[in-house]
Amino acid sequence: MENIRLAFQGIWGHKLRSFLTMLGIIIGIASIITIVSTIKGTNEQIKANLIGSGNNVVTVQLYQADHIYDMTYQGIPDGVRPIEESMRKTLEELKGVEQVSFYHSRNYSDSVYYQNTNFNGAMYGIDDAYFQVNGYRIISGRKFLRDDYNRIRKVAIIDTKAAATLFGGVEPVGEVLEIKGEPFVIVGVVEQTNTFTPTINSFSDYELYADTSTGAVFIPDASWPVVYRFDEPQSVAVRAYSTDDMTVAGKLVADKLTETQISAAAAAQGDSGDGEMDEEAPMPAGAEPSEINGFSYRSENQLEIAEQLQNMSSASNQQLIWIASISLLVGGIGVMNIMLVSVTERTSEIGLKKALGAKKRRIRGQFLMEAAVLTCLGGILGVCAGIGMAELISRANEIPVAISVPAILIAVLFSTVIGVIFGLLPAVKAANLSPIEALRRE
Repeated sequence: MENIRLAFQGIWGHKLRSFLTMLGIIIGIASIITIVSTIKGTNEQIKANLIGSGNNVVTVQLYQADHIYDMTYQGIPDGVRPIEESMRKTLEELKGVEQVSFYHSRNYSDSVYYQNTNFNGAMYGIDDAYFQVNGYRIISGRKFLRDDYNRIRKVAIIDTKAAATLFGGVEPVGEVLEIKGEPFVIVGVVEQTNTFTPTINSFSDYELYADTSTGAVFIPDASWPVVYRFDEPQSVAVRAYSTDDMTVAGKLVADKLTETQISAAAAAQGDSGDGEMDEEAPMPAGAEPSEINGFSYRSENQLEIAEQLQNMSSASNQQLIWIASISLLVGGIGVMNIMLVSVTERTSEIGLKKALGAKKRRIRGQFLMEAAVLTCLGGILGVCAGIGMAELISRANEIPVAISVPAILIAVLFSTVIGVIFGLLPAVKAANLSPIEALRRE
């Protein structure tokens, strides 16, 4: 505590010199804090834009090789069975999975008409969990009832975009859509409760994030074979407990579905012909553990896409951090220079202390503490300046920033370490002075 008091006394006694000495540390720390805050803010924006605020849903779809299997043009895939309802409980028990929904889809449909107006939006055949999993709420009419599924009723629900596309400002509930020649009565209109508008700062952002879809039409999955094919494998919407669980939850669900398909195919090959399945049937020849007949389920993980974009933006910024760190080196050299001057100025003080019995350790500790306090103060001022610069850049250029508490703590600690490292030589020089020579110099 005595060394700390003496350090502050020395700094206050030479305020301008101390400030100029700290300037290199302040600039270096401020630059690093500004860059780190900008990187973190940009990464959070990328993550939020791709995933959506509070939307922890990942889609698991059927792939053939490296492409999503398109049943619109390629028909029902050979050897892949529909997902059984009994799988729901199994999937929802997997790590990170909160709820799942099985659904059919067509991303582009040219077979939906209202009067003479063609609708080219998406078509979905959904179970009764779909709206809850994906965060939809009814804003007009009603949701699908259990009887709609049991009696295979020809009813439909549309979202607000489809309502605007087909009906403008007219109430759509009760109107009839023609889907592949079959009449479907609209019983409700839905919208997503977790809607999120991405930040668009450039035309490339618009191309990446802008939603130009014309909306979606939903029908009960029990009615899907009325207009499309029977026995189509479904996709799965997986709601994870949190955004960070999406990667694990999506992969576990995809792996479990693929494993189930492999087991079903193996059991089918091992069928003895008397209607009983051979539980020990081997995996079909040529099948890999990760696929069957060239097919596998995979998760469309927006979090991984976000991480890739984050890595791309962070790579160049890491170079800026290293460049900013050079000023810390320059600041450290400045501290060493001033501390050497201080040793020269205080030679007689050192000699007097040593003559009175002060040990080398005491002298060395005093000068090391002064250097550490000097750079620590520089670090604290640099952090304040960095936060201010980050906020200023954010307001001026509309670039998001997020202050990183770990970065602040590391910056202050690092600046203190620099003081110790570059103050070591002057401290050792002071401790090694001969008391006779020191006193004689006065």
